[in-house]
Amino acid sequence: MDSNNMNQNQQPVNTPPVGQQNVYVQPAAPETETPNSVGDWVLTIFLTCIPCVGLILLFVWAFGSNTNKSKANWAKAQLIWAAIGVVALIIFYVAIGAALLAEYGGL
Repeated sequence: MDSNNMNQNQQPVNTPPVGQQNVYVQPAAPETETPNSVGDWVLTIFLTCIPCVGLILLFVWAFGSNTNKSKANWAKAQLIWAAIGVVALIIFYVAIGAALLAEYGGL
């Protein structure tokens, strides 16, 4: 066989087959969430000030599936600070208890 005939029948490497076109599919734009209003944040902060309700709502907002992303991140940060506060308070009480026990000799 002639090498010229073979090269004429072959398609170039980077072109689509005859009759087909390269189609560029633009990726979908990421969905943007509407920002929380000032009134929403005022209500959120007010609800978290209620002792037991606030803690429950922080867990719901932090780990709920239909919560705004910024509110979920804020709730997670609040829970982290609450955990740090509880640990610091426990350390403080243990230190004060140890000091009192050392001072008064265990009655």
